[in-house]
Amino acid sequence: MSTLTFLGTGTSQGVPVISCRCRVCTSADGRDKRLRSSVLVETAGKVLVIDAGTDFRQQMLREDVRGVDAILLTHEHKDHIGGLDDVRAFNYTSGRPVDVYATGRVQRRIETDFDYAFGENRYPGVPDIELHTIDPGRPFDIGGLEVVPVEGFHFRLPVVGFRIGNMAYLTDMNRIAESEIEKIKGVDLLVINALRKETHLSHFTLGEAIAVGRKAGARQVCFTHISHQMGLHGEEEVQLPEGFRFAYDGLKIEYP
Repeated sequence: MSTLTFLGTGTSQGVPVISCRCRVCTSADGRDKRLRSSVLVETAGKVLVIDAGTDFRQQMLREDVRGVDAILLTHEHKDHIGGLDDVRAFNYTSGRPVDVYATGRVQRRIETDFDYAFGENRYPGVPDIELHTIDPGRPFDIGGLEVVPVEGFHFRLPVVGFRIGNMAYLTDMNRIAESEIEKIKGVDLLVINALRKETHLSHFTLGEAIAVGRKAGARQVCFTHISHQMGLHGEEEVQLPEGFRFAYDGLKIEYP
C-alpha cells in the first residue's frame, strides 16, 4: 500500500486568513485550520513531496519527515515554492543535494528567487538543490518510479499535476483538456483543488472539481486548496456526493 499525507490544504493565504473574523477563520474545528497546499507521498519505497510552500518547515516538523527522495513542483507561485530554502536541513542530515523536479520556466523562477543557492562561490550553508527538468508531455522516472505529468491551466499560467501509480494530484487549475483527463482515468485516489462554490478566475469551483472527478472515474476524490469561502468543514462535508470528501491538514489516506 501507498500513503498520501496532506501537509496543507489551504490557499495562498492559508486558513484562517490574517485579520478575517468569518465563521471559518474563527472556527475551533482543527479541520478548518489549513496551511498552504502540499502533500507527502510514500510509495514504492520512495518519499516524495509535491510543492514546498511557505509552510514547508512547519509541515516537515509536524509529520516528522526525516528525508525526501524528491520534491515535485506544480508551478512557481510563492505558496508552492516559498519554502525551498528549508531543504538545507535535509542537506545537513543526508550530505547530498535535494532533487527538485520542475519545468524549465519554474526552474528559472527558483534560480531568481533563490539566486544565492546557485552559481559559484556560494555562501556556506545555503540550500543545495539539484534541478531536474520536467517535460509536461512526457513521463519521467525517479529512481525507478514513473511519474506522469498532467498539464492544466491556472487562468493563463500552465501548471503541472502528477499521476504517480494509482494516485493523481491536481492543484491550482481552472481548466484541463480532455486529453489530460485521460491520463488520470481510473485512479484509485484523485486529489484536486476546489477553492469555493462561486466562479473563480483561476481555480476550479467545487462543482467543476466534482465534474473532473467524475470524468476521471476515480474511486475516491479529495478536495484541497480550499479557501475560507467554502464554508465550515463539518457542515460542507456531509453535503458531498458519495466518494468525494474535503481533505484537511494531517489527513492520511492509504491506497493500492
